[in-house]
Amino acid sequence: MSKRRGLPAESHMKHDAHFVDSLSERFGASIGRNIPIEDIETNPEQPRRSVGDLTELRMSIESKGVLEPLLVQPTSEGRFRIIAGERRFRAAMEAGLSEVPCIELDVPENEAMEIALIENLHRRDLHPFEEAMGYSVLAETHGYTQQQIAATIGKSRVSITESLSLLQIPEKLRDKCRRADIDARSVLLEIARLGDPHQMEEAIAQVVSGSTRDDLREQKKSGATGKPKAKAFTFVFRPKDGPFKINVSFQKSRVQRDELIDALKQVLRQLESGELPLKR
Repeated sequence: MSKRRGLPAESHMKHDAHFVDSLSERFGASIGRNIPIEDIETNPEQPRRSVGDLTELRMSIESKGVLEPLLVQPTSEGRFRIIAGERRFRAAMEAGLSEVPCIELDVPENEAMEIALIENLHRRDLHPFEEAMGYSVLAETHGYTQQQIAATIGKSRVSITESLSLLQIPEKLRDKCRRADIDARSVLLEIARLGDPHQMEEAIAQVVSGSTRDDLREQKKSGATGKPKAKAFTFVFRPKDGPFKINVSFQKSRVQRDELIDALKQVLRQLESGELPLKR
């Protein structure tokens, strides 16, 4: 009985020549070939939290093979570590394949993580919080501007800005949203725009009770959130004998030191990149 291979001879990989060429141009020469599954290992640092239900993907692979190759990098032990494609890899194992099509890239760890992030951010099934965290890592760790992220992912800069704003929701409240299956980006944006964590928590409870995005929007307009609207926090900096003054206002009454530092860093980054024009 012949071994089951990952890619039927008459099929074509979804990662076409243009995709491979663009990776090769930026990260060095790549090699496309089938690699035995036993020689491949997963990346414990891969940015995706969960591979999800593999049933449909496994059935597709059983029927048509792996049509989109894994991105892998060679290890010092002579094996290959997955950069992107862990769901395909695990589904191929469940389908009983002996080897899978791969694109081999010999890149350092930081660049491998960058590729993994970019590849994952092209997926349609990411939770909005995962998407926002991916953009944040590209900006903070790999030095991308919002415009560069937009060009790389194929979305508008406004969409990237809105997505990043979801990180204004504290991690504890993000966990509440996940547990409540609140995953509509438009609803999460309305929650993030409230600014105050107490109002956000109340809004989450209202969504669980059946409130819609439009309900939250109307409540914000009317101020009917159940509590008085929090007074804005304003940071003022005026150096001694300096010719300028800096005012930074937040849409909430309490701001942590780290939040203020992050806000000032964001302003500086956008000024340096030209994203924030100077108004005269």
